[in-house]
Parts: sequence; structure tokens; C-alpha cells
Amino acid sequence: MTTGADQRLHVPRQARSRTVKGSKVTANTRDAPTPADLGQLLLDAKFSVPQPRQGTVGHSDLVETARSSGCRLIAVTAPAGYGKSTFLAQCAAAEDRPVAWVSLDPFDDDPATLLASVASAFCRAGLGSPDLVSDMRGQGVSVLGRAAPRLAAELRASPVPFVLMLDDLHELQSAVCHDVLGMVISAIPRGSQLAAASRDEQPELPRLRATADALEIGASDLALDAAGARQIFANAQVSLTPEQAIAVTGRTEGWPVGLYLAALIAKQSPDQPQTVSGEDRYVADYLYHEALTRQPKAIQRFLRRTAVLDQLSGPLCQAVLPTCAADVQLRRLEAHNLFLTPLDRERRWYRYHALFREFLLGELHRTEPDIIATLHERAANWYESNGLPEQAVEHLLQTTDRDRATRLVTKLALPTFMAGQLATVQHWYRSIGDVHIERHPPLAVLRCWATVLTGDVAEGPRWAAVVDAASFDGVPGDGSASFDSARAMLRAGMCAAGPEAMMADATFAVGQEAAWSPYRDTAMWLLAQAHLLAGHLEEARAVFTEASAIAVEMGNFDTIPSAEAQLAWLAMDRGSWQEAAGHVNLALATIEDNRMHDYICSIPAFGAAARLSLHDGDRKETDRQLARAMRSRPTATYLMPYLAVRARLQLARVYFAIADAATARQLLREIEDILLRRPALGTLSDDTDEFRRALDTIAAPGSASPLPLTPAELRLLPYLQTHLTADMIAKRLFISIHTVKTEIKAIYRKLGVSSRDDAVRKAKETGLLGD
Repeated sequence: MTTGADQRLHVPRQARSRTVKGSKVTANTRDAPTPADLGQLLLDAKFSVPQPRQGTVGHSDLVETARSSGCRLIAVTAPAGYGKSTFLAQCAAAEDRPVAWVSLDPFDDDPATLLASVASAFCRAGLGSPDLVSDMRGQGVSVLGRAAPRLAAELRASPVPFVLMLDDLHELQSAVCHDVLGMVISAIPRGSQLAAASRDEQPELPRLRATADALEIGASDLALDAAGARQIFANAQVSLTPEQAIAVTGRTEGWPVGLYLAALIAKQSPDQPQTVSGEDRYVADYLYHEALTRQPKAIQRFLRRTAVLDQLSGPLCQAVLPTCAADVQLRRLEAHNLFLTPLDRERRWYRYHALFREFLLGELHRTEPDIIATLHERAANWYESNGLPEQAVEHLLQTTDRDRATRLVTKLALPTFMAGQLATVQHWYRSIGDVHIERHPPLAVLRCWATVLTGDVAEGPRWAAVVDAASFDGVPGDGSASFDSARAMLRAGMCAAGPEAMMADATFAVGQEAAWSPYRDTAMWLLAQAHLLAGHLEEARAVFTEASAIAVEMGNFDTIPSAEAQLAWLAMDRGSWQEAAGHVNLALATIEDNRMHDYICSIPAFGAAARLSLHDGDRKETDRQLARAMRSRPTATYLMPYLAVRARLQLARVYFAIADAATARQLLREIEDILLRRPALGTLSDDTDEFRRALDTIAAPGSASPLPLTPAELRLLPYLQTHLTADMIAKRLFISIHTVKTEIKAIYRKLGVSSRDDAVRKAKETGLLGD
């Protein structure tokens, strides 16, 4: 349980809380830029329109067609080498509307990161509210339920027309990324456009094609004619006759990168510029081999070996190839126009043309396969020493050193998860593999915590068993005092063995985690929960107070809402309403400041706020806080049974107080389901029996209140905002199409609507979707 990240993308988190002591490593050189400087350079490149290469052939007519089409989506789809990025940059240069540019990369294949990237670009274009980017990510932020609707609303409300440009859309592989992107496209207002470039057909195209709301630009549109060929050759200082231009254009079929390569070769063989040919339509192998083999051996080696890098800079290339003069080589390559694109105006960062890099990687695998792992390891060393650990992980995953990758992911997993980047963490887990995670028990603990905090009942018990059976004597690497302490906190958190075992585990962890430990507040919070289950109210109050104070001091904001919420409930039970208000205000402020609205430990805070508002006579605020709690409850399962039961019981009591017996009964049924799996929950079992008797005796069975959405229906609800069919939703949620249709009907019935649009509207009105 850790704090969130700062709002920068792909930049090391400036952790205020659960960072590992001594983990920060400084750069090797005295004048090296700071991690923040490096991160800012990469961000500036990511959100900046690429500078055109000298001699680039324009597509002015096509640019004007795209701008004036009025279509919501400009879909640029073509194989590598057709100048898709160049075309988008030309469109951007011709715009009088604000342009929000994003160069997508593999890190964006995480819906939270994708939304934050788009929001950042929107704000950099002078649009969007100041808190838009921070609203995209946070501890437990629901991507479809909250973040995507928030961004969509901001786009829809833009005071001026704009153009959002997404380059390299094919980097997005996950279905949920395209789900949120579909919501973004739907929010583009008339007069504004989304222009996206991809190697593959864009999933959003069929729907917009049917409504004539998409302009498709393909390879045939981007192919160059003889005039374009002459321009490219002229830039290479090679003259072509009209006949030669027609011939070379025919042989390459107007493929821009093929013509560009042909010009490079012709520059070195000026007597026969028209003899470029090849059996293959794209003549890639022939041209690339010519382009590469004509270079000096040192340049060939530099090109091949630096191809392992997504982005290149002098210091990074120097680290990967210690014996070369990297800055000199990069300047030489750029001067010779050898497929090197600058990413910033200062020309400190570059990237290879995608197709050229693919070729170079193929050559590297063919000629020097044994050095590849070493190159990735050196790149990882540089990124880690310069404060960019996420990039280091990606390079380590390309090596056989799974132990080091596992240790670094152990350091990063929970902070990254808490920042809302669940897909990134899952990618790391998949890449490392279950076998290696099981071999490093500290990471298995974190893997299990992720299941607990997301309510993943399918995986949670298995990973709990792995942790239970493990032993580990080394330094965990996640900031905890020891593996035994981390395991004790996990066991206490899951409370699978009952309250007495929870008390013992929590007490052990408190004894292990010193006053300066970043996990001290977690251990204290668990001990306080154990005291509650034992009926030790005063002890619980004292320990919750200490846990919250430690969390505030250390910046571990995830502990604060639930600790302060429970202190508020205890105060309200004593009739100390003013004291309770102070606790509720701190809990809610922490949730708002850190975007923790959909986090499991925020549910008790919403319930406490609802009870306090009801006491103050503010029924509207009561309903708002109840809705916030109800929409977050699907993550509260038997994997954290004391919180799941107590939160529902607290909510049920508030619903009971406002005479909503139907919702109170639904919550009671959910409690009983949890108690079937975890029957030994101390005083909570007695409290549940007492409430059941009160509900049976007093509440009217025929209450007219509508039934609340079940956790399963709440999980499906956000997908109604998308254009996914029932079959596609079933695949996303790993359930049958029959179940999807049944749950959709139930949602309609409970919300009193008959269509998806009306269901979404009603859900937003009642606080079940959106902010």
C-alpha cells in the first residue's frame, strides 16, 4: 500500500513515501542532466510535432483535403516507410487551430498512461483545465468509469476547435486502450478532428466509416509521383531526367522511403541513378543492404548495435557502446540524412526511422546475436542510473537476467500500480513469468497485494498460497523490513485465518517495521483493524490515530482515508459529531488530492461522509457520497473481508436510516456471501446479525426504492459508454454473452431506462459514472 506517482509521463516518480532507502543512484558524469531534465526532454519530444527532414516532399492538396473534410477522424493507414508521421506533421504545420500532438510508444499501451498522454497534449495546446492530467491517474482510478469520461467531457467542452494528432497508433495493442480511445473519438466536437497514423487498420474505423465521419488516407494516397522522386533526388544532389524519375518511381511504386534510399545510393553511384531495381515490391532488402554496406565498418557497427534503443542520445549511446564517440557519430548520421530523426529542437535525442530500425535489428540478430543481451543490459544500466527505471525494466526484459529484472520490478510494482498503471504492472508480470515471480517471494507478495486491492478473486488465493509456502532471507527490495514482515502484513490484510491470526500477524509486522519504515503505517493500520474485530474500540482508536499521523508525515496517502474514516465512525458512535467532521474532511481531502475515488480503502470514507451529511440534514450530499461508495464497492471482496463487510454494513445502516430497505437488503446479501467464505470475522459477525434483525423487524418489505446495481453490474456499466457489442463486452470481462445481456437488462430495469445512451446519462446523473 503506497502513495501515487507524480503526474509526469514516463518520468521517474519523485517518491515522497514508500521508496527504498538508498535506491537512488546518481549519473556517472558530473554534468549529466538530472532525471527530471531527461524526463522533460523525452516528454517535450513526445508532445512536439516532429521537425521535417530537409527536402521532404509535401502533400499540400492532401493536407487541405484532410483539413476541410469535416470528418471527425482522419485515419492515416499505411505500411512503414510511407511518410505517415511526415504527413501528420505537414497537417500540423498548416493548421490555424490548436494542435495537440502525441507520439505514442509502447508505454502508452496502458489505458491510464494513454489517457494521461492525451490529456497532457491537450493541455500543452493551451486547452483543458489545470487538473485534467492529474485526474487521469491515481490510486485506483477507474479508467472507463471515471478517467475516460472526464477527458471526454473536457474535449467536448473545448471553447475552440482543435486537432488531436496521434502518431504510431499501432503501438496500442490492448483492447481497453482502444475502448477508451473510442470514447475520446466520440467526444470530438464538430469543427475539431482526430488525426491518427497507424500501420494497421484502426479499430474505430468501421463504425465511423458507416456514418461517413472518417476520411481514410492510405498507401496509394501517400505514394509519390515522378515529381516527388525528382525532388528527393535533387535534395541528394542527384539529377534525374523525367524518364529516369518515371522509371525509379515505377520500380519503387512511389514508396517514399524506397525513393529516399534510392537517392542515397544514387548519390554514391551518380552514373547510374536509374538502375535501382528489385524483385520485391518494396525492394527493402536490396536498398537497405546497399545503404548499410556502403558505410564504414565503424558506422555499420554503431547503427546495428544502437538499434536496440527506442530513442538515442549521445550519453545513452556512449553507455551502450563505450568505445565509440557517440555524439560525433550521431551528428555524422544526421548530416548524411541516414534515417535519423531528431526528437527535440536542441537535437539531443533522436530515433531511427521505424523500418530502418527493424532492418538494423534483423542485421544485429543475424551478425552479432551474442552481444544483444549485453547491449540491453548496458542500456538498462544507463536508464536506471539516470533515474528512468521503467525504461530500464523494458531493456532488462530483453535479457536473460530475470533476477535483476525481478528485483527492479519489485521496487517499482506497487508504486506503479497505485499510480493507476495496472496494465503496465501486468505487462511486467507476464514478461517476467510466474515461475520467476515465485522464485522471488517479495515480488510474489506484491503480486498478491495487487489481487487483493483489485478484488481479483480468481488469482488472489493462488498467490497467497505461493507466499505462504515461500521462504526468503535476503533484503526484500520493496522497502519492507523483511520478507517475513511483508508476508505477515499480507496475511493480516487478507485475514484468511481469522481475527486472532490477524492480530498476531499485524503485531509481528509492527514489531518489525521501525519508526522510519515506509510500511510502518500499513502495519499499524492492520493492527487497528484487528483490534476492531476483537471489539477493542479504544485500542483501535489509538492505533488508527497513530497510523494516520505516520501516514501524513511520510506522505503515504493511501492509509489516511480509511484510518480517518474509521476514526470518524467511532466518533459518530460516541456522538462526537464535530470530531467526526474533522476526520471526514481530512479523509475526503486526501481522496480528492490524490485521485483515490475508486480505491478500495476510500469506500469507508464515503460511507462516513454520507452518515455525517445525513446527520447535518444534507440529503443531497448524503446521496452523492452513497453513490460514490456504491460504485467503488466491486473491488471490496472476501480477499479483504473485514473491510468489505464493515464498509457494506456501514452503508447499509445509512440506507436503512433513509428508509431505502431494498438497497440495505442488497448490501446485506453481499455481506452474507462474504461471510460464507470468511465466517470468522469477530464482532462483525455479531454486528451483521444485529442489523439483519433490525432490518427484518422494522423495514417495510414493499419499499419502493429501486434496487442498487450489483458489483457485477457496476463492472459492466462503464462499457455501455463504448460502442462495443454485447459479445465484445463479454470477451473484455471474460463472461458469457448471456450473462452480459442479462446484466444489461438488469441495469436498464434498475435505472429505469430502455437504451444504452439513457443508461449512461442516468448513471452520470446518479454518480455511478464520471466525476
